[in-house]
Amino acid sequence: MGDPGVKPLRVELGERSYPIRFAADGLRGLPEAVGRVLPPGPLAIVTNARVGRLYLPPVRDGLRARGFAPLVVTVPDGERAKTLRVAESVIGRMLAAGLDRTSAVVALGGGVVGDLAGFVAAIFLRGVPYVQAPTTLLAQVDSSVGGKTGVNHARGKNLIGAFYQPVLVYADLSTLRTLAPRELRAGMAEVIKYGVIRDERLFARLEREMPRLLAADAAALAPIVRRCCEIKAEVVAADEREGGLRAMLNFGHTFGHAIEVLTRYRRYKHGEAVAMGMGIAARISRRLGHCDTATVQRIERLVSRAGLPVKPPRFRRDAWRRAVMADKKRRADKIHFVAVTRIGQVRIEKIALADLVAALDREGESR
Repeated sequence: MGDPGVKPLRVELGERSYPIRFAADGLRGLPEAVGRVLPPGPLAIVTNARVGRLYLPPVRDGLRARGFAPLVVTVPDGERAKTLRVAESVIGRMLAAGLDRTSAVVALGGGVVGDLAGFVAAIFLRGVPYVQAPTTLLAQVDSSVGGKTGVNHARGKNLIGAFYQPVLVYADLSTLRTLAPRELRAGMAEVIKYGVIRDERLFARLEREMPRLLAADAAALAPIVRRCCEIKAEVVAADEREGGLRAMLNFGHTFGHAIEVLTRYRRYKHGEAVAMGMGIAARISRRLGHCDTATVQRIERLVSRAGLPVKPPRFRRDAWRRAVMADKKRRADKIHFVAVTRIGQVRIEKIALADLVAALDREGESR
């Protein structure tokens, strides 16, 4: 198994605990790792065409050699795969192939594949084990860890889903070298988020090393990926189902998800929308008196250096309201807002939806 020199982590959730393993061998070690946590038998590999061309043969062949009977299910690329229709299609393939409650699912791909495959595993015959094998930066540092699974609805992002933990996360850092530059930049938005919400030293490191990171320098990326996973694991272990602390992981996401909905998931990648959402959240935090101008400027500058957008296009006030109201974190006429107080620290407060929309109006006026 390829060793990138990164120590494994563990998400501590009692009987639902699981390891996060790091490798750098083109996923050739994944079958062995799967064999350590699952007994041989039928399983579904959910992937998309691009990832399949790059990595499916060694994964499929290696699983067969270890006594597994893999069914490959290829789903569309991008957010269009995150629908109930596609989830139903995947389940139909699994049922037709005779998979049962002793079977498992392997999510081989980025965040969309991981969210979809995890959701399928959660609802197939009331739940079967699954493994996350994330192949994008965004998935490795964020979406593959923590057990949030789901699909989108026309009215909002991730409105249909379940908390369902994997039995293993296998992050192969060598896959990051095959990412398109835009995909790598999009993942960097979530990396920046971790610095903002929890680790000023990480944020400062990103400020120093961003050019190396965007060049997919393995030596620079490896400790960054592990630190982000470490933060996510700590937060999830303390608050698995987002009753309090875990909400900090949504910094910028309320607005990012709204931007995705308003542009029908076609114009921006998730990380690009989150980058704009973080900019909005930082500026609103300043208006509410939670942070100073220098903090906002550092966030905006780093987001821009990562090649990501800082400010969103203009949307009508009523469109913003509808999109924000669809957010999962809304409670009646209030919403949980993650405000930055300084780099490395945020606070979560309930804010009236009307006040948030008014702040968004002022956001538009300032551009």
